[in-house]
Amino acid sequence: MPKDPQPFHIVLIEPEIPPNTGNIARLCGATETVLHLVGKLGFSIDDKHLRRAGLDYWPAINLHQWSNLAELQAAYPQGRFWYTSKKATHSYAEVAFLPGDFLVFGKETQGLPEELLEANAEQCLRIPIFSSLVRSLNLSTAAGIVLYEALRQTGRLTSQPSHI
Repeated sequence: MPKDPQPFHIVLIEPEIPPNTGNIARLCGATETVLHLVGKLGFSIDDKHLRRAGLDYWPAINLHQWSNLAELQAAYPQGRFWYTSKKATHSYAEVAFLPGDFLVFGKETQGLPEELLEANAEQCLRIPIFSSLVRSLNLSTAAGIVLYEALRQTGRLTSQPSHI
């Protein structure tokens, strides 16, 4: 039997809104994606809104917490990290994702730190937004868009059974 491909990783840097993190946790459980929470959280991991958003799927979620991004990167020295930002020049659809990639998202109110984006400009991705009246997408929506593109590119969408 062939070995399962390396899972993708979603990294949330200092998430602030419990339902967003709960929804992303549920997404990670459904897609066998590893979820990493980094830095100071804007809520307790036991928050009822976080738990409610994840429903009863928490046992399916591979969750890790890190003090900072450097600690996470040190634990995965071969990891490829993609940083999402509305300021990036490359669309997420233009990138060639590989199994095991890390998809990094910033806090809801500020995004990722400017110095992180500048230091990793070639690894930064954006999701196009067509209306000048809309500043950004919801964090859990953005995570789902980028993750499912990565899954599509690596053939995971056609080879996984659906339990719906």
